[in-house]
Amino acid sequence: LRPWALNDIDSLAKYANNYNVSKYLCHIPFPYTKENAQQFIEMAMSKKLANIFCIDVNNEAIGGIGIHPQQGVQYKNAELGYWIAEPFWNNGIITKVILQIVEYGFANFDINRIYASTFGSNIASQKVLIKCGFILEATFEKTFYKNEVYFDELIFAIRKK
Repeated sequence: LRPWALNDIDSLAKYANNYNVSKYLCHIPFPYTKENAQQFIEMAMSKKLANIFCIDVNNEAIGGIGIHPQQGVQYKNAELGYWIAEPFWNNGIITKVILQIVEYGFANFDINRIYASTFGSNIASQKVLIKCGFILEATFEKTFYKNEVYFDELIFAIRKK
């Protein structure tokens, strides 16, 4: 894991511009352009305390992960979001990265719970979260709407020990 840099624009645009990646992500459109990549990287770089990281393999940005502390009555919680490029699926990378970001989140933010929402049909993401110690807390029917289809939302969480 490392901070995003402007020289990641090309690899981010290349790997995020994939329907199989974007179909389960709330904030990544398809197609994904270099302009989308530049806007995202500039936003990620503007944060005072790093909470959005690049997943780097062989000096190439192949995915991203972020931990987002909440506000108001939910300020003891943080939302986890992540993705990894399709050529790197099923290699254990995202499991390792999630475990690192959970440790980072509990060490650097005043939180006691980290949660992640998954599309109901994204079984691979659900399995990764369970492998990382997350527990299914809730299922909501047809709360996500993407590409003219409704999807169930499953919320997984892990609590500070």
